[in-house]
Amino acid sequence: MIEKFLNEEQDPKTVEKIYQRLTDLLTTGEEIVYIAVQKKPLVNILPECVALTNKRILFFTPANFGLSVKFVDFVWKDIVDVFIKEEIIGAVFSVKTTTSAEVGVDYLPKIQARKLYQYAQERKESEREARRLRDLEEKRAGSGSFQFENAARPTAQQTPAPVSQPEAVHVPSPQPAIQETQKPDELTEKLKKLKVLFDNGLISQEEYNHKKLDLLNDL
Repeated sequence: MIEKFLNEEQDPKTVEKIYQRLTDLLTTGEEIVYIAVQKKPLVNILPECVALTNKRILFFTPANFGLSVKFVDFVWKDIVDVFIKEEIIGAVFSVKTTTSAEVGVDYLPKIQARKLYQYAQERKESEREARRLRDLEEKRAGSGSFQFENAARPTAQQTPAPVSQPEAVHVPSPQPAIQETQKPDELTEKLKKLKVLFDNGLISQEEYNHKKLDLLNDL
C-alpha cells in the first residue's frame, strides 16, 4: 500500500512508520492523499514529515530520539492559505490557519513540496465550493421559511367580505401556498440524508457536491 507514496524518492522506512501511524488516526471516509519526507543535506536520521488526507493536513515530528512520533493536524476548513518557498537546497512548505498559526517543514525535496502545494490548493478549492453551497442552502432555507410565514397569514385585502351579502363571501384556502412551501422542508430532509451518506463514507466528496447541486437546482 505504501508504494504509491514513494514516487518522489521518499525514504521508505520513514514513510512506513508514518503510514502505520496514519492508519490508526484515520476517521470514517478519510483517505491518505500524499506523504512528503524532509531530506536534510547532511544528517537525515530523524526527518519530519507532512501528510495530506481528504479531510486534513498533518505535520509529524520525531520524539524521544526517534522512538515515537508526535503530530499536529488541521482540518481543511481551518486552513486559510498554503505556501511554498523553494531554496537552494530543498523547499519550505507551510500553512496558515484561521487562528493565525503558521506551521511548516523545511528541507523538503522540491518535487515533494510542489505536490503538497498542488494537492493542498485543490483541496482548498473543494472546501470553498462546499462552503459556497452551504451558504446557498442556508439562504434558500431562510427564504422558504419567510414565504411560509407570509402565506399562513392572509390579509383582509386578500379575502374581502361584502357586507350586503355575507353568505356569498368566499375565503380562499391557504392550502396551495402551504403546499408550495413544503418543498424546502422536503429538500432539507433530502440534504440531511445526503450529508449522512457522505459522513459515513458511502459517497465521495465529488458525488456529494454533484447530488447536492441537483437537489438545489430542483428548488
